[in-house]
Amino acid sequence: MRKQLLFLATWIFSLLLLGESHAQSSTKPQQLILAKSPESVGVSSAQLQKAEAMLLQKIANKKIAGAVALIARKGQIVYHKALGMNDIENNKPMKTDNIFRIMSMSKAVTSVAIMMLYEEGKFMLDDPISKFIPEFKNPKILVEVNKKDSSYAAKSASKEITIRHLLTHTAGIPYENEVYAKNKIPRFYSTENIKLSEVIPKLAKLPILHEPGEQFTYGLNTDILGYLVEVISGKTLAQFFQERIFEPLGMTDTYFFLPESKYDRLVAVYEEVGEKEGITRKPTSHWTEYPISGAKTYFSGGAGLSSTAMDYAKLCQMLLNGGTFNNKRILGRKTVELMTTNQIGNLEVWDRGNKFGLGFEIVSEKGHAKIPSSVGAFEWGGMYYTHYWIDPKEDLVGVVLFQVFPTKGWGIENQFKAMIYQALD
Repeated sequence: MRKQLLFLATWIFSLLLLGESHAQSSTKPQQLILAKSPESVGVSSAQLQKAEAMLLQKIANKKIAGAVALIARKGQIVYHKALGMNDIENNKPMKTDNIFRIMSMSKAVTSVAIMMLYEEGKFMLDDPISKFIPEFKNPKILVEVNKKDSSYAAKSASKEITIRHLLTHTAGIPYENEVYAKNKIPRFYSTENIKLSEVIPKLAKLPILHEPGEQFTYGLNTDILGYLVEVISGKTLAQFFQERIFEPLGMTDTYFFLPESKYDRLVAVYEEVGEKEGITRKPTSHWTEYPISGAKTYFSGGAGLSSTAMDYAKLCQMLLNGGTFNNKRILGRKTVELMTTNQIGNLEVWDRGNKFGLGFEIVSEKGHAKIPSSVGAFEWGGMYYTHYWIDPKEDLVGVVLFQVFPTKGWGIENQFKAMIYQALD
């Protein structure tokens, strides 16, 4: 009888714990809804208007053609507007559902994908990448490059490149150099008829810049991780993203290559001419025709996606929620904590004073002093002038999208962010 009572008590206690866990999960917002007013979630409408006025002034000064921005606090949207023009020459105003090339904001999606496989026990973070892609065995460090023919001298590295090194951009793998160019390694995405399975094993045989783990070197690390997703899952990266991330989250406008029915929503690309001249339409090339032309076979996990502000905000809210959104669990709460914890020790992200986790820049005490934010907020951006940030302390998600490349000044997103923080109660 005692055993039966003990079993019953244990069963009831387990149910109570399960109910508490479910209750805690269910308190996280599972949809992004429109706030009754910004003030209802502690955001000043007047300050939001000032932030908008700043963007409008940048448009008037020809720093950007247009913008879409979305701000959500406590899972409620306090600002989601389109400003300026999508296409100046064809008189097309910007709309909130316009699609932007988000470039390196793709890295967050790939990092989520790889950590989903980590949760399934497919690998450990400190496993060498050569365990899955043998060509990475025995990496060499670049010593010297012959400028005439891009031949090079290299020495053996003392350690293997690990999956953690790739997630933290400490593997010594850059974005471009003479050696990569000679071996036809795509700089970012590609419109050519090639696949990751052709490029990454070739890249693996080329020299790295330093011993793995010893420096922060931003580069093609996440493209390698994208190929690792393909190797482990047996699916293309596009299939994995669609089935395991986009569909569950309700991200209906995020693609490597747009369907023809959505071509007209793709934002035109501009480039900066000079401080006084502002921007001009970027001439037609692969920089402007991606993601609507070409072979559509190369899925760049580091720079290949295009998306909308709303779609990307759903991904951000999932991460802010600790891995859940749309009543779907994408990642475990502790996994998200791991991803947003400093993984690079005393190293820093360039001169910004911040740290890096598993796929994200993390605001540190030192970096926090540069612009208003919170220690522990995590963020990144894209080369075509896009940016997102996620602030757990303020329960805040921000996405701001422009489409200018190249540009000399990368300050508009930080000005906007600073003004958003001034709007918080």
